Amino acid sequence: MSRDRRVNRRQFLQRATRLTTTAIAFPHIVPSSCLAAAGNAAPGNRIAMGCIGMGGQGTHNMRALMEHKDVRVVAVCDVQRNRRQKAKDIVDSRYSDKGCATYNDFREMLARKDIDAVVIAPQDHWHALIAVAAAQAGKDMYCEKPSGVAVVEGQAIRDAVRRYGKVFQTGTQQRSDRKFRFACELARNGYLGKIHTVKVGAPGPEYKRTYRKPPTEEPIPPGLDYEMYIGPAAMKPYNGGRLAWPDWYLIWDYCAGFIVNWGVHHLDIANWGCPAVASEPCDLHCEGGYRNDGLTDNINDWQAEFNYASGLRMTYTDTGNPNKQGCQFEGDEGWVHVNRQGIWAEPKSLLQVKIKPNETHLHESDNHHADFLHSVRTRRDPVAPVEAGHKASYLGLIAEVAVRLNRRLKWDPTSERFIDDPEANRLLVRAMRSPWHL
Repeated sequence: MSRDRRVNRRQFLQRATRLTTTAIAFPHIVPSSCLAAAGNAAPGNRIAMGCIGMGGQGTHNMRALMEHKDVRVVAVCDVQRNRRQKAKDIVDSRYSDKGCATYNDFREMLARKDIDAVVIAPQDHWHALIAVAAAQAGKDMYCEKPSGVAVVEGQAIRDAVRRYGKVFQTGTQQRSDRKFRFACELARNGYLGKIHTVKVGAPGPEYKRTYRKPPTEEPIPPGLDYEMYIGPAAMKPYNGGRLAWPDWYLIWDYCAGFIVNWGVHHLDIANWGCPAVASEPCDLHCEGGYRNDGLTDNINDWQAEFNYASGLRMTYTDTGNPNKQGCQFEGDEGWVHVNRQGIWAEPKSLLQVKIKPNETHLHESDNHHADFLHSVRTRRDPVAPVEAGHKASYLGLIAEVAVRLNRRLKWDPTSERFIDDPEANRLLVRAMRSPWHL
């Protein structure tokens, strides 16, 4: 389907809906066992899934979902022809048929009435546009973190998910790891005493660009829809570094930087174990430096401090500057530190604690994808609901704003705006290239 730049996203979806209701359907092969009402898969029916963004993480999510017998992946979408074909081959091999449809434009996939849910895993600057469109199209979502590249984008996702009553699982999979849940339950139930400090560390400077050719214009490779790859970002001449891994993570147009993209994981645990870090007003200061190598230009290293009126303090730095990777909760009776490699505590006896039946038990999930599918069936929030993903994302985003402005800021979590600071509030929005808009 050709794209008319004069047609905006809402008009496209309305037109596509009219087409499908008059039986002018997109060509696809879907077994009858896949069919279910969008967003309301009936018991006994498989959940029909579409996958958008078929890079490493998108393909991982697709494979993980296909392990569940109550799921059928019926479509894949990517702006790179070789990626979508590779994904189709994986799906068709799994089901021993040729039933997986391929799309270059996510809007065509969302217009299909028979798809119940979608995985959203393209570059960060696409997350909000696709998630909002998916909610409007009646799809449940497993969406990779973070919630976009600006605070307003996370707000738009949250509001659309709640307005249309959709299930949304954020790809912050640490919530489906017992040791992270246990560390948060220790903090939430007072086993550390009163929490006075939270320390968060996330990778940053150790990621370097891998595309070593000069950052000059190159021919667009066959099979790449570069216009659609760029989407709402500023149009720049094509260079292989804009697609390479991890290079695109290091470019401002597509990612706010690892202060958000990687940091969201551990900031999410900080919020899970100590909700005050995202629910109380704070005074924020952050220092950092920016990349300047080839095309890379977003934040490289950072040292942030969040101070709250209650006396709580959260420090957030890139790994080793000085915080260790992970999240550490410190109270007046002990501390616990957790990351993907393990969990440590002082006193060590904390690791033997059994959370009592009458104490706070956090949402128990040991498989992030299975938890999402359960929520699609039950219509209950998953372990990483949209609000959690949004808060974890904006904690990193507002720290980056503080670096950019090089001064202290005051944050109000109720209004989700900086207090008496119009200049800082303007940075809560990221301009989108026409015709894209939220």
